Amino acid sequence: MADKFDVIVIGAGPGGYVAAIRAAQMGLKAACVEKWIGKEGNVVHGGTCLNVGCIPSKALLEASHKFVEAKHDFDDMGIQAGDVSMDVTKMMARKDKIVKNLTGGISGLFKANGVTAIEGTGKVVSGKQVEVTDTDGNTTTYDADNIVIAAGSVPVEIPPTPLTEGLIVDSTGALEFTETPKRLGVIGAGIIGLELGSVWNRLGSEVTVLEAMDSFLPMVDTTVAKETQKLLKKQGLDIKLGARVTGSEVKGDEVVVKYSDANGEQEMTFDKLIVCVGRRPYTKGVIADGVSVELDERGFIFVDDQCRTNVPGVYAIGDCVRGPMLAHKASEEGIMVADIIAGHKAEMNYDAIPSVIYTYPEVAWVGMTEQDAKAKGIEVKTGTFPFAASGRAMANNATEGSAKIIADAETDRILGMHIVGQHAGEMIAQGVIAMEFGSSAEDLALTCYAHPTMSEAVHEAALAVDGHAIHMANRKKRK
Repeated sequence: MADKFDVIVIGAGPGGYVAAIRAAQMGLKAACVEKWIGKEGNVVHGGTCLNVGCIPSKALLEASHKFVEAKHDFDDMGIQAGDVSMDVTKMMARKDKIVKNLTGGISGLFKANGVTAIEGTGKVVSGKQVEVTDTDGNTTTYDADNIVIAAGSVPVEIPPTPLTEGLIVDSTGALEFTETPKRLGVIGAGIIGLELGSVWNRLGSEVTVLEAMDSFLPMVDTTVAKETQKLLKKQGLDIKLGARVTGSEVKGDEVVVKYSDANGEQEMTFDKLIVCVGRRPYTKGVIADGVSVELDERGFIFVDDQCRTNVPGVYAIGDCVRGPMLAHKASEEGIMVADIIAGHKAEMNYDAIPSVIYTYPEVAWVGMTEQDAKAKGIEVKTGTFPFAASGRAMANNATEGSAKIIADAETDRILGMHIVGQHAGEMIAQGVIAMEFGSSAEDLALTCYAHPTMSEAVHEAALAVDGHAIHMANRKKRK
């Protein structure tokens, strides 16, 4: 029998590695099991987010956005950039370097905090034990007082479009293109599909997004979603709603995709096809037969509000449990669970988890949408301020989008904030903090914001909730 630990975490993604570090900081003997093999053939930490998700995609989004700025927008500012070109190979190498630095950084953090890194595939077995199988097939069993399952998720594959090396790829494959495809198809107009479609659209691809649903970004406030769709269409993304993919065929170096829409059966040919129809929990094989941890029909592990499973001492966090599949949600759950195991009281506010789409402009939101409030019978009042009226936005050449605040009509408490615009992902933190402290729209309206800043749009939106915006005409004047 190997060493015994106070906590063993299965998975070193943004939920798992954070849980392990926090547990060690709380004085617990902690270990973290990871099986991910990096490009150099070694086990690497960071999970999907750092290796093939959040971080590499943002590196490509930033590079492609700067390319578009240099090519099309610098001239407006008086900058003569000349003939601008993109070296895709160099862009990819930079992306890989960033990933390597960050994953290596986690290994350093484990050492600094006294977390034991265990390499291999972890499985929960009876008696609160974790069986780890290394790359050679050797198994070691570890005892633990507590186990945290943070196994993450994997892309969903669909029968009509089986993955085909180099031609039909998932989100991971889309981060490894060696050249810009002329015609790119994207199945799924969710966050991942729009981000990846944006990258290659900026670099010159003719991008068509096929979305089975009739509505665009249904989880986003309706007015913000409509504005976002309009902006992306203007940039060249051809987003076809109500387009259900029924089949595909690889013909040489091309992919022929068949889909049905309101006009019947359709067909399009692409040089590359990205399948982005969602992710599913990676729980198969993580829990041994005979261990009574309950899962639902989709493979998610049942947990309570504090991420306890039905088995005492076994917790589950992140993408393999209910809630949005977001790295920061997983991290906060990891902290909460580690604190609880250490004997402290802890909980997480699931009503104040921000979401961001890193297109340009960015789309960010937290809390309720207007349609959410209506469905719950809550009367609301809203305030919106366009970046077109912002001095800093004009100076930044970034006047697209707006900030919107939704408040309870009776109490004035902020129920949601929604932003589409430059740096929306940074600004949404104001809404998260406000909601965390139970702020009213008036609280933000009475706050002194620096001028000139993009964040002043949030201030003006708060003022607009009661018809008191200063730098735009108010729709309805209130006393």
